[in-house]
Amino acid sequence: MAFAGLDEDMDLAEDFLASIVARVLERRAAELRTLERDVTLLERVRAPFPRVTYAEAIERLQQQGVSVAWGDDLGAEAETALSQTFERPVMVHRYPLAAKAFYMKPDPADPRLALCVDVLAPEGHGEIIGGGQREDDLAALEARIAEHALPREAFAWYLDLRRFGSVPHAGFGMGIERCVAWLCGLHHVRETIPFPRLLERLAP
Repeated sequence: MAFAGLDEDMDLAEDFLASIVARVLERRAAELRTLERDVTLLERVRAPFPRVTYAEAIERLQQQGVSVAWGDDLGAEAETALSQTFERPVMVHRYPLAAKAFYMKPDPADPRLALCVDVLAPEGHGEIIGGGQREDDLAALEARIAEHALPREAFAWYLDLRRFGSVPHAGFGMGIERCVAWLCGLHHVRETIPFPRLLERLAP
C-alpha cells in the first residue's frame, strides 16, 4: 500500500482477517459442522484485535516459563504459547531489526526495532500473517544489504525501485494454508493442501 505505515498495515490486516472469518461463518457453516469445528471460537474473532509489542510478548512468554530472551525471533513453540493466551488473533509488532529482513524499516522512535507485525491465530495455531513497513530510502537499503553481506547485484532491480522514486509503503502476506488450518481447526497444515509434497512423494 502506497503512503501507508505500520498502523495502517495492522488496521488492514485486522479488517481482512475479521472479514474472512465472518464470510466463512456465513457461507461455510455446513463444512465447519462436517469438520466438527467449534464455531463459537470463530464467532469471537472481531476487531479490534489485541496488539502487543515484541518486548511485551517476550515478557508474557517468560512469565509462562518459555525460554526466550529479548533479541530472539519467536519460534513455533513461543508463538503457540503466546497465541493460546488470547481468544482472538493477536498482533505482535516491532520485533528487533536484527532478527528481520534487510528491507524492513527501522522504527524512528527506537532504531533497534523494525516497523513490522506478525499476526498469530488463537488456539495455538501460530503465525498466519507477516508484514510491515518497507524501507523506502535508497541509501539506507544499500547500507542494510552491505550489513547483511548480501550480493548487491542480486538486488539491483529492488534498489532501482527506490533509486527512481518511492513513497512510504507497507504490506503483508497471509499464509493461506495456515489460515485454513486455523479456520477449520485442523492439527497440521498438511491437511489443508490437496497434494502435499512429502518426504516420500514429490508428485501428486
